[in-house]
Amino acid sequence: GISDEEFDRIFTTNKPIIFNYHGYPKLVHEMTYRRKNQEIHVHGYREVGRITTPFDMRVLNKIDRYHLVIDALKYVEKTKDVERVIKMCEDKLKEHKKYIEEYGVDMPEIVNFTLEG
Repeated sequence: GISDEEFDRIFTTNKPIIFNYHGYPKLVHEMTYRRKNQEIHVHGYREVGRITTPFDMRVLNKIDRYHLVIDALKYVEKTKDVERVIKMCEDKLKEHKKYIEEYGVDMPEIVNFTLEG
């Protein structure tokens, strides 16, 4: 729906683009495959054949905060801080999986999350 020039102005022609799309990733790829920037990474709905908790559905579709941070950090210079944050996110995903399997609900830190703290 927008010109190539406008698309390039918004998304650049030479930097990674990470979409977190509430739908099938293929749709974004179909809309962008003729654009100059082909470094487009789309997170979206993936058919996994089950229903679980709200946050776990995000994890299964890799649209949760941890998968998005890990993906974004793939495209920056690797430092000890970057590696530490990736490890922290991976550990949180493991903790989440264990908690879901044991209790069948999202962890309190997810359920009670607020932007204020």
